[in-house]
Amino acid sequence: MAPRAVQIIAGAALAAFVIAPLVVVWHNASAAARFGAAEWAALRFTLMQAALSAALSVVLAIPLARALARSRFWGRDVTIMLLGAPFILPVIVAVLGLIAIFGQNGLLNDGLRALGFEPLSIYGLQGVLLTHVFFNLPLATRMILLGWMSLPSERIRLGQSLGLGAMARFYLIEWPMIRRILPSAFAVIFVICLSSFAVALTLGGGPKATTIELAIYQAFRFEFDFATAALLGLVQLFLSVGAAGVALWLAGHDRLGIGLDRPATAALRPLSERCIDAGVIFSAMLFLILPLALLFIKGAAGLTDLGAPVWLAALRSLALALGATLLCLCFALPLATRWGELIATLGIAVSPLVLGTGLFLIVRPYVNPFDVALGVTLCVNALMSLPFALRILRPEVQAVEQNFSRLSAALDLGACGWFRWVMLPRLRRPLGFAAGLTAALSMGDLGVIALFGDAERATLPLKLYQLMGSYRMDQAAAAAVLLLALSLGLFWLFDRVGRYGAQD
Repeated sequence: MAPRAVQIIAGAALAAFVIAPLVVVWHNASAAARFGAAEWAALRFTLMQAALSAALSVVLAIPLARALARSRFWGRDVTIMLLGAPFILPVIVAVLGLIAIFGQNGLLNDGLRALGFEPLSIYGLQGVLLTHVFFNLPLATRMILLGWMSLPSERIRLGQSLGLGAMARFYLIEWPMIRRILPSAFAVIFVICLSSFAVALTLGGGPKATTIELAIYQAFRFEFDFATAALLGLVQLFLSVGAAGVALWLAGHDRLGIGLDRPATAALRPLSERCIDAGVIFSAMLFLILPLALLFIKGAAGLTDLGAPVWLAALRSLALALGATLLCLCFALPLATRWGELIATLGIAVSPLVLGTGLFLIVRPYVNPFDVALGVTLCVNALMSLPFALRILRPEVQAVEQNFSRLSAALDLGACGWFRWVMLPRLRRPLGFAAGLTAALSMGDLGVIALFGDAERATLPLKLYQLMGSYRMDQAAAAAVLLLALSLGLFWLFDRVGRYGAQD
């Protein structure tokens, strides 16, 4: 089969997998669907928490990005690299880690009680905001840091030579860059927070803190109200597509100057500024690392006491992660083109719960949907990871085609020879990274499986959520450590295999 035909078949299959559930959802939304007070409340809370989460993330990221941009210290590169770790961190693990610090019996409330103060609650809007900031502060920092590093160092040196104070330098040199990059950073994080499900499921705290995603889950799982679930799914789709379009438009307006990459020497700054920057970096790293460290200390000792159901759930999650990785790469390789990446973007524009609802309605007349829960989860996880895999692979695929296509044609290499001898050796590194990212994201996903999963088909994230719901927090902490180890282990293993013997 010709490569062009493979691309067409892969693109058509992907588009059908996304569009067919949407059509079914649309059809069911037209019958007896209503948008009552509860749905309006979910819409208002979704927009409010997404806006507040994005605003808090970008505002707090400004001093952190500024401190990292103008500081030089041992371990700086590792610190910046750790800012990318929350992206592959299972959401349910981060939630449990934050509960260990800010929960009813957490470290913070124990300290408040010892001082005679009332404990704080992590459940509700404050818990949702806290968790979203935990995940999105690193993303906002990385985005703003890129803008900061693009500032021509000559401007900074000119400001120093003119004797500008800290506030004057910020207003005249740094603020114009921040003003350009903040809208796109805000929009990207707003899109991410719109589709929040696991955070609202675990920390929402009742009807007043219900997102649209959570309302879809409740209408589907508990009320079997397919019409309302479908209508909410369409609202979620329109919100996501609209916000994603705004984010892309704003990102296209970030026109930052490029300097000579000679940042100002840290020693030229006053000691007070360096101390403030050190305090900001230390506080941010403490906020990001302490919850996971405390969770690891609490849960590592209980790994040997986990029951057979948890280990079976871990095996199911491993099988799902490996299957989703294989399926994702099988689509990513032929779709590593501009139009292929555009089609794949549909996958993240649509809510996983909307896809799950549509697939449930499609298969319900023929089989018991709960019998195919793991297969549906595998496919949706692969679809959700596909845009990220394509962003990693497409530049490398285009570079190989530009550099070696004429030589391969002169040597009369067929499609198999081209892939075996030319493409694959030079794609090992990005393939390993894309596979590791897909496996880690799939391993920690608590989305579609929450719709279909039960005791016999529970994955490790779902089992962890069930342990938390039954207040077996010690076992939940141990399961969280296991999930974290498996997610990071899969990412490290695939990335390591891809790097071994890779050709540049």
